[in-house]
Amino acid sequence: MKKTFLALGLALLNFGAQAQQSASDFAWSVGPETEVRANLVYSLASGQELKLDLYLPWPRSKAVPLLVHFHGGGWIAGAKEGSTLHLLPYLAQGYAVASVQYRLAKVAPAPAAVEDVRCALRYLAIRANDLKLDPQRIVVTGGSAGGHLALMAGMLPAGNRFDRGCATPEQDRWVNGKEPAVKVAAIVNWFGITDVGDLLQGANAKHYAIEWFGAMPDEQRARLAREVSPLSLVARDNPPIITIHGDNDTLVPYSHAQRLHEALNKVGVSNQLLTMPGGGHGGFGREAQLKAAAAIQAFLQKQGL
Repeated sequence: MKKTFLALGLALLNFGAQAQQSASDFAWSVGPETEVRANLVYSLASGQELKLDLYLPWPRSKAVPLLVHFHGGGWIAGAKEGSTLHLLPYLAQGYAVASVQYRLAKVAPAPAAVEDVRCALRYLAIRANDLKLDPQRIVVTGGSAGGHLALMAGMLPAGNRFDRGCATPEQDRWVNGKEPAVKVAAIVNWFGITDVGDLLQGANAKHYAIEWFGAMPDEQRARLAREVSPLSLVARDNPPIITIHGDNDTLVPYSHAQRLHEALNKVGVSNQLLTMPGGGHGGFGREAQLKAAAAIQAFLQKQGL
């Protein structure tokens, strides 16, 4: 029995050492093996340049999948640079990664952020061949408001009105029907808002949502809230969606995740809800985070990503 425990202990120590070495190897190699293109201007809006940071595996002998990340902050705060460490797992898996800036409420109220993330997605998709990105393997992700924006970016149908402000090839200009559609292969939604109107009034009203809409008239606000709610966009042709949400989240109600999961099931969209028992608004802890990572990897692999 003692020999058995000793052997098990040595095996665990060896596994730990291998894992530590693997992490160390990645840490040393990720810099030299990644090309960084910082502050690429993807759009002009509200008198400012909107930018994204692009991290590309180097060298690239063939097209690679792309992960597009939108930061959180309730549409009123946050920055693309604050999400850099969130992107490392995808770089380790061979993805190219983009981290996107968008207009916050103090610059432009709703629906500006939705317009921006669609324009960023279109900017990257149009340049996929030049950048050696696979336009059929684009994954979008984000947390909280970033999760909402990832859902909007991936669920909005072709020809929606929020794309009209995006730059297009000179020969197209939205007039000849040749504007290429942007297709998202999967969405990784971390506790994102799915019913915006639910946060504007009533028991679940949140200051950040109210601030995002500002002083627009109530009727206009209610109509726009429906338009920018992922629950209003549920359709059979939505991309696969995995949602991670704590059931004790006080900033974005857990019911948002549940209702999205149920609605997607009804129309037959491949999706998964990973509930973090007792979890709040992120900060789930190491063990839960690794559980989420394994679920995300399995879900994406199931989609061929």
